[in-house]
Amino acid sequence: MGGKVGVGFGVMLLKGGKVLLGLRNTDPRKADSELHGEGTWTMPGGKIHFGESFEEACYREVFEETGIKISKANLKLVSIANDKVRDAHFITIGFLCTKFTGVIKIMEPDEITNWRWFGLERLPRRVFFCSRGFLITTPRKKYIHSVLDR
Repeated sequence: MGGKVGVGFGVMLLKGGKVLLGLRNTDPRKADSELHGEGTWTMPGGKIHFGESFEEACYREVFEETGIKISKANLKLVSIANDKVRDAHFITIGFLCTKFTGVIKIMEPDEITNWRWFGLERLPRRVFFCSRGFLITTPRKKYIHSVLDR
C-alpha cells in the first residue's frame, strides 16, 4: 500500500423523515466508485475538488447528480469515517441537509440509475458501506431525530 488517501463526502438529504438514495449502476466502470459501490444504494456525494470548500463541493455534487439545489447554510457536518477497501482509502465526511429546492432528476444515468426516498427505518438491503455507516449508527439517528423534532 503506498497510495494516496482521498477525501470524499456524502450528503444526507432528509425530508419528512425520509432520506434520498441513488442506485449505482451494477457495472463497476459506470458506477464510478474507487470504493467499489456498484449495485448499491448511496447518498449523493463525491470527491472534493482542489480549492473547493465543503459547502461548494456538496452543492456541486448534489446538483450534478440530482438537479437539487441545497442550502449551503443548512449543511451540518455529522460524521467522519475512515473508509478502506483493498485498493482504495478515503476519509469520508457526512453532511446533513434539510433545506433544498428542485425536482429530483437522474442527471448521470450511467452512474446512478434511480433516485428514491427511503424511511430511516426502512432502508434498502444493499446500501453502500460508506453511506450505511452514516445512516444506521445510533449516535447519528439520535442527531437526525433531534433535527426532525425542531
